Amino acid sequence: MAKSISYDKLWKLLIDKKMNRTELKEKSGISTASLAKLGKNENLTTSVLIKICNALDCNIGDIMDVIDD
Repeated sequence: MAKSISYDKLWKLLIDKKMNRTELKEKSGISTASLAKLGKNENLTTSVLIKICNALDCNIGDIMDVIDD
């Protein structure tokens, strides 16, 4: 069975922290292209995910899931 990535947890965490996507981009230092990939549930490098985790003070499991297609 094929697997894919979901960043739904990230969007829920941003709501909980009352942040929008632009604020996340500025606080974490990620690019607009990376933010677009997040919105499309596409693969990102681990270094980008770590930047997001550092900005939100969380772990990778708090912002993404691997799900069955």
